[in-house]
Amino acid sequence: MIDLKQHIRGIPDFPKPGIFFYDIGTLLAHSGAWQETVKRLADHLRPLKPDVLLGIESRGFLVAAPLATQLNTGFVMVRKKGKLPGATVSHSYDLEYGSDTIAVQEDMLKPGQRVVICDDLLATGGTAAAAVTLARKMGAEVIHAAFIIELAFLNGRKKLDVPVTSLVSYDE
Repeated sequence: MIDLKQHIRGIPDFPKPGIFFYDIGTLLAHSGAWQETVKRLADHLRPLKPDVLLGIESRGFLVAAPLATQLNTGFVMVRKKGKLPGATVSHSYDLEYGSDTIAVQEDMLKPGQRVVICDDLLATGGTAAAAVTLARKMGAEVIHAAFIIELAFLNGRKKLDVPVTSLVSYDE
């Protein structure tokens, strides 16, 4: 079995001093490791029978799009406000310092659809929780959240009121 941690590069002081960035670029560049990542996530999610995967900008797109093909589901993008054409539904949320707004095109999620939130990394959980709220605002049923990486020491899963799958966890 492939050890996915061996394909995730750590970059200190990015994007600013004091931040340790977990880069999935090296995972994406390794065909076998990337295929194994998508397969493992698909194996976790297939029994849940989601209707659509909601990928969070931007690396969440890289997770959700190939996963959607494996699960035979739709894929919907969550983007920062102003980045999607046409009418959108948005949700503003607080960050550690300030606030942000995410949006989905208004006709992309249907009431009652079973949705899984997807992103590359779960850190504090703020953006993922906002995506859950936004999907529910549109009438969808959020059934799960899936991530490649979880920074467990930041307790992000505590902000989510749905089950969480992560393939790789860092405890410090």
